[in-house]
Amino acid sequence: MVVIIGMDPHKRSATIEIIDPGSNILATGRYGTDNTGYAEMLATARQHTERVWAIEGCNGVGRHIAHRLVHDGETVIDVPAKLSAQVRVFATGNGRKTDPVDAHSVALAALRAPNLRRVQADPELIALGMLADRRDELGHARTETVNRLHRLLLELLPGGAKKYLTAMQARKLIATVKPRDPAGKVRRRLAVELIGELETIDRKTKAADKELRQLVAERGSTLTDLNGIGPAGAARLLADVDDIHRFRDRNRFASWNGTAPLDASSGQQQRHRLSRAGNRKINRVLHTMAIVQLRRPSAGRVYYDRRRAEGKTSMEAMRAETAPIERGLRTHARRSAQKRKGKPGRAIGGDYGLQRDRLNPAHRHFGQATTRTHR
Repeated sequence: MVVIIGMDPHKRSATIEIIDPGSNILATGRYGTDNTGYAEMLATARQHTERVWAIEGCNGVGRHIAHRLVHDGETVIDVPAKLSAQVRVFATGNGRKTDPVDAHSVALAALRAPNLRRVQADPELIALGMLADRRDELGHARTETVNRLHRLLLELLPGGAKKYLTAMQARKLIATVKPRDPAGKVRRRLAVELIGELETIDRKTKAADKELRQLVAERGSTLTDLNGIGPAGAARLLADVDDIHRFRDRNRFASWNGTAPLDASSGQQQRHRLSRAGNRKINRVLHTMAIVQLRRPSAGRVYYDRRRAEGKTSMEAMRAETAPIERGLRTHARRSAQKRKGKPGRAIGGDYGLQRDRLNPAHRHFGQATTRTHR
């Protein structure tokens, strides 16, 4: 009998609840995430031969403990926070939110919901994800630094500086300013400090792009061959998508990344509106690709112009432009997966789901499954 171990994770503690396929509670507990608490929690779980860990937020606060379990040979599935929240709302207790209640909701969600994603700790993809996050942080830091610099330059120079400002251009501008009053001198000194910070951020950004480009190439991916995507975008796609085969078709992929429009029809009026759901980081990558392709002669520009000629608005045509972009991404991702040795790991599917209080046929040997790690 396979048991489900629902977990509500935090930074320094984790609350678990073990249930059987009949939703009967077998054990509960709260453990620390240090070595002692983790060992006690693992010992409690290993009293059951066949087990599946269901953890909420494996891409967020639960990632650290999910990866530890995977490295120890445990089977872990990711339960979206929205799914467990729905279970909690419809359960008794007026939707109260406590750690034991959350662990119970996660366990029930894993028991009932099919097609939950299995967590796989691929060291290469983890490294790509961390570097992609770091690259995003550098981009945000640069924007904040440039904004602060613009504010000071506006007070030092009549009309300020141009919108898109580099560190070298800012140095040339600040060299022409020689204030004599105390406030002006302090203002100029702060501007010089910000220019130094901007140069440091630019160097780190350049180094991060170089490392990401090398890692993406070593992965054997051809995503950077697409028009409008750089090493940071390719790394983000590889890290977040993981195994492209986990999406049954392109409609599922579009729904996951938030580019599938939402039906907002009413009566005789048939229309769709922009979706704010899905993976927003991937959605941003796709949007950036669409913008870049619009600025230069490309297949995306031709597709956009054709949609505009059909009477679509500019935003509707741009949203429609993501369809061929997604098809290109899926083609390149599948091609990259075929180049890698061995079959791609199944990251999602009915093989790892529990439905209607009974085990799926392929789930009977779930407790003995080994975690596949890409090399």
